[in-house]
Amino acid sequence: MVSDRPTAGMDAAIDPAAGPQAIRLAAHTLPRAVPDPDDQSLDRPLLAPPPGRVGLLAGAGQFPFRFAEAAKAGGHEVFAVGVQGMCDPALADLCDGYREAPICRAGSMIRKFRRAGVREVVMAGKVTKTVFFEPWRAFKLMPDWRALSIWFHHARRDKKDDTLLLAVIAEFARSGLTVGSALDYAPELLVPHGFLTDRQPTPKQWEDIRFGWALAKEMGRLDVGQSVCVADKAVMAVEAIEGTDKCIERAGELCRRGGFTVVKVAKPQQDRRFDVPTVGENTLRTMHAAGARVLAIESGKTIMIDRGPMMDLADRLGIAVVSLNAEELSLKAAA
Repeated sequence: MVSDRPTAGMDAAIDPAAGPQAIRLAAHTLPRAVPDPDDQSLDRPLLAPPPGRVGLLAGAGQFPFRFAEAAKAGGHEVFAVGVQGMCDPALADLCDGYREAPICRAGSMIRKFRRAGVREVVMAGKVTKTVFFEPWRAFKLMPDWRALSIWFHHARRDKKDDTLLLAVIAEFARSGLTVGSALDYAPELLVPHGFLTDRQPTPKQWEDIRFGWALAKEMGRLDVGQSVCVADKAVMAVEAIEGTDKCIERAGELCRRGGFTVVKVAKPQQDRRFDVPTVGENTLRTMHAAGARVLAIESGKTIMIDRGPMMDLADRLGIAVVSLNAEELSLKAAA
């Protein structure tokens, strides 16, 4: 459920150095136009698909639930295949059909979708990649031939997120399954532009935001991670395979006085079909426990789960949340 909680002062562009009294915000609107099917960037205009049956490949977290709710509200039938051991089985209550498959059974996933009459699939939810690096992984994961094909034809080069997920998409396409973006069905999950909380960053915290933004973008370009934690323009932690929450926890261990800033952005080459940066209430709880005070995210390119309750929680915890874009920071840096 997406709240209609207003965003403070949505009128013009953020000027971070002008001080809280002079900062004005721009209204965030989602353009509606016929998209180029070959353009899978987050800059592509959003267009709601016509009603029909859509497949959902679901991982962990609340994103699959919010997608299913939005798709059903848009008149779609949702058939989900949950990644076993990661997806919450309660998702079945929101879907017209639900099955589970182990993470390394790509063939099983494809067969389940095809038998359900699905032709388009979307991905939603977190998949923990650390399972690929456990002892005796081959015996624990028991990959099928499709998964082995993906692994040996693509993952030998590298095992970055984009490499693996684009290989999965190509394997699905070989069986007539198109992988689309969940955001076409639920554009309201993208975070609006502006200050989202009563508390706003201090001038010193704005310096950390600008410093961390460039670093996070570079980490994204390298397909390492999307988040960095910064204190006094020093890097406390960089997200990698462990995920954002573990990154924040590690920053808290290293910055014992607290007060650090978390910056989370989309990759410069972000594919809108998968791994779009996502934040939720658990992000805030992890930040509060670690001592972080500011969360800076990229407007229009970050998914925010349950925005209203999340921002209410941020206000109670005293965490500033701001959603902005790279152009604003670039203009300020040049000034």
